[in-house]
Amino acid sequence: MSATMTPVAVPGPAEPEGARGRRLLHRSARPAAAALSGAALYLSFPPRPLWWLALPAFALLGWTLRGRRPRAGFGLGALTGLGFLLPLLVWTGEEVGPVPWLALAAVESLFVAATCLGVAAVSRLPAWPVFAAAVWVLGEAVRARVPFGGFPWGKIAFGQADGVFLPLAAVGGTPVLGFAVVLCGFGLYEVVRLALVRRATGALPRGPLAAAALCALAPVTGAAAALPLVSTDAEDGTATVAAVQGNVPRLGLDFNAQRRAVLDNHARRTEQLAADVAAGRVPEPDFVLWPENSSDLDPYRNPDARAVIDRAVRAVGVPTVVGAVLTPETGHLRNTLVQWDPARGPVATYDKRHVQPFGEYIPMRSVVRIFDKDVDRVSRDFGPGEEVGVFDLAGTRVGLATCYEAAFDWAVRDTVTHGARLLSVPSNNATFGRSEMTYQQLAMDRVRAVEHSRTVVVPVTSGVSAIILPDGRIVRQSKMFTPDALVAQVPLRSSLTPATRMGVLPEAALAAAALGGLGWAAARGVRARRGAVRGGAARDGATRDGAARGREETAAGPGAAADHQ
Repeated sequence: MSATMTPVAVPGPAEPEGARGRRLLHRSARPAAAALSGAALYLSFPPRPLWWLALPAFALLGWTLRGRRPRAGFGLGALTGLGFLLPLLVWTGEEVGPVPWLALAAVESLFVAATCLGVAAVSRLPAWPVFAAAVWVLGEAVRARVPFGGFPWGKIAFGQADGVFLPLAAVGGTPVLGFAVVLCGFGLYEVVRLALVRRATGALPRGPLAAAALCALAPVTGAAAALPLVSTDAEDGTATVAAVQGNVPRLGLDFNAQRRAVLDNHARRTEQLAADVAAGRVPEPDFVLWPENSSDLDPYRNPDARAVIDRAVRAVGVPTVVGAVLTPETGHLRNTLVQWDPARGPVATYDKRHVQPFGEYIPMRSVVRIFDKDVDRVSRDFGPGEEVGVFDLAGTRVGLATCYEAAFDWAVRDTVTHGARLLSVPSNNATFGRSEMTYQQLAMDRVRAVEHSRTVVVPVTSGVSAIILPDGRIVRQSKMFTPDALVAQVPLRSSLTPATRMGVLPEAALAAAALGGLGWAAARGVRARRGAVRGGAARDGATRDGAARGREETAAGPGAAADHQ
């Protein structure tokens, strides 16, 4: 009879408390750094003039992701995305509660996570900061297109309206501007990393360190070289423009219930402008721009609204662009800008082409209703227009991009390629209260001014309205929720920047570089795995051969072993 012996585990020595704490700190360092890099990116955006924070943010992100496996890069990237987008997009829940805000930030953070997965994948390549910055631009390009037409809010370029890199917008638009910022940040990290390695070992060749320094310095040098592209010269004369901000009776979504009061506010402020012109207090404008939703009463179907607009436009005596909501008997609503002539009334219209999902129309309404009962505040969906918006106002061709459209590269560029000498971005921020949204959007408009070398006029219902010169400087600006009329003489320009001429080509080139880097990294990974398999097979074969020889020698006896030797 035999007994089975059960091994008894002998506990090892207890781990010192200090060692446990150090291990926990080591494990949490990168996740904390990932979230901190996202928070620093948020702080680099307006209304704070801290654009330079984007550089240490990407340097820290480089430390977080370099050498990580792609799966770890995805998780760390999700933390970066949440640290960045949760505070940046908090205004989306200003009047409808936290659910839409949290859902949007979570979904958009997945795009950042996927981007950081790609950054981790290319981080072992030579000159990895170049590929990593291109991967970031690729991620922004995808996020700007899907789902539901994309959501470009938070593109790195839009945080650089006050930064030294801004002239690069004229070179290649927001993709090149964003690429430069990310490259500089990753390059700074690589310089520090290689300098520390060289100091510790004394064996690092100077070539990699020089390449890293080039990644950090080339964007700054490129921005300086691009300065001649930024000009406020009046190539086609000047125009005196007025932007009217009528204000709304109260904050929040319920301002829509006071449509007549909003219209009256804008008409009254326009009539006050006419009185100021007559008294010589301000120069006479060549044309007047009202904001988006300045008349939510359809002037084609509502005689009272038409009469109010007619009276105001005749008082000021110049062409006026009115933001109206058109309500046809059937079909979708239209978010429309109407060119109103003081003698002939409405003479041309532009329908907003990129309507806002979950704001102006509700995709998957029955599903969304489960999570947010406020979805039915949008009781009838808006539909998109198809024609490019360019009005001829007193001889000046004015390109139109309504509010949300300013975030999309194509929606602004094609007005310039269709002959616009000046741009207008009428907006309505009343539903977002006193949040940072209006400043974030104003920064976009400043970037667009430099990108296309055009004056940009931003009339807003409740603020901040502004007049922006082609170099991105604001020359007139209103206060929030204060009636105002901004008047300024501005330059008109017809030359096309490289960014305008090339359109999507710079973004496509950077996307191709990113895909090439990802393909290279994948090929290196496959080769490394195959090499490991071959090495393992060789070791296993050698072990099997040795074992077989041992068995043969044992069977043949000591003499055979001696003969073999």
